[in-house]
Amino acid sequence: MKQTVYGQENMSIMDKLAILSDAAKYDVACTSSGVARKGTSATMGNTIAGGICHCFAADGRCISLLKILFTNECIFDCKYCVNRSSNDVVRTSFTAKEVARLVIQFYRRNYIEGLFLSSGIYKSPDYTMEQLYETLRILREEYQFNGYIHVKAIPGADPLLIERTGYLADRMSINLELPTADGLKALAPNKKRTAILKPMRQIQIKREDNQYRIGMKGELVPRNQRNELMAYKKNKTFVPAGQSSQMIVGATNESDYEIIKVAEALYKNFDLKRVFYSAFVNTTFDTHLPVLQDGPPLLREHRLYQADWLLRFYGFEASELLSEQKPNFNILLDPKCNWALNHLEQFPVEVTKASYKTLLRVPGIGVKSAQRILLARKSCLLDFSDLKKMGVVLKRALYFITCNGRMMYPVKLEPDFIINHMLDLKEQLPNGIGGTGVYQQISLFDDTDTRWRLSV
Repeated sequence: MKQTVYGQENMSIMDKLAILSDAAKYDVACTSSGVARKGTSATMGNTIAGGICHCFAADGRCISLLKILFTNECIFDCKYCVNRSSNDVVRTSFTAKEVARLVIQFYRRNYIEGLFLSSGIYKSPDYTMEQLYETLRILREEYQFNGYIHVKAIPGADPLLIERTGYLADRMSINLELPTADGLKALAPNKKRTAILKPMRQIQIKREDNQYRIGMKGELVPRNQRNELMAYKKNKTFVPAGQSSQMIVGATNESDYEIIKVAEALYKNFDLKRVFYSAFVNTTFDTHLPVLQDGPPLLREHRLYQADWLLRFYGFEASELLSEQKPNFNILLDPKCNWALNHLEQFPVEVTKASYKTLLRVPGIGVKSAQRILLARKSCLLDFSDLKKMGVVLKRALYFITCNGRMMYPVKLEPDFIINHMLDLKEQLPNGIGGTGVYQQISLFDDTDTRWRLSV
């Protein structure tokens, strides 16, 4: 199929924005800022570490960011991607100046707090990365924009381009796309696992490196580029909010166990801040893709996010949550409850004596409530009403804890008994993934009665 390309002169900035903001909705790898930076009299904007993720749209977009593609033109033909080269869609591109002006216009109107900038691969990885870099350069240097910027690093691009961009961005991300190399080979033959992991490693090393080193692998940067590159290094940090990645769930046949093992490896080996999971949405209807009768596997995505939280904050390992014999999560119970039911020999836990690590393994006890328990029990005798005030979810925890030697109610420490009573509670799932409610994507164009133009 041929690409439908509109001449750039025939498209207004708003036409481009409508196309390229919609094309970016399937990339969910954006999150809270993760970096704090005060504004100054000479700059515009600031960032607060947790200040971006106020509200997420149904597809995972953080709506306080201007989330767009630089271009939806792409030389690659990934079978799952709506912007694949063989797909018949309207194609367009921004210029670096257009993106910069949009960001400033929207920021001044208080529509956004920052920018999430991704892109199709137009012409070549180097050309695309250069356009992303130029966009950030204009924002930071010409507009003195001090707000949050998340940008994609393009696999296969010159490491120097990625490095220069990293000194201008707050966060960078490289999408792993699919959990395994075999899945990538089947659905994205133009992409190589090694090419994706290489910039991940580069960003990790640069973030850890306290000594600035010119070039990669000891190679010298050309003399005409040294002064420019050194200028970025001076008084600047490299990707201060870290890097993230994204995997598509359900497009290939990997189990939950394989997926969280990959995520665990990314956290341990590449020091990623977040791994995002995107339920597969069949936008191209390629014959190589699975046909999902019930729509995107949103509940599965939800369980993976819960497991991811356990890996990052609760001290669990992937091999504790799943195994090759039991490779997929229980759709009826969250991963922590499921683990507890499979390890009832470790319960009940006495909350007045248990260690912090042990408390974190109790369903219904989170990081903050465990910390509050440790602090409070030093000075007073706790009871169940105190635990509730501390944020413990007693409807889950009551089966697994004792307080001063007694349980909240007489319960049988048996899997069937606990499961039946937990399911009777009819746990509310987030809207759109098993509960009531329907996803509705938030758009910049929802208010059709308002007519305005941008002077760009």
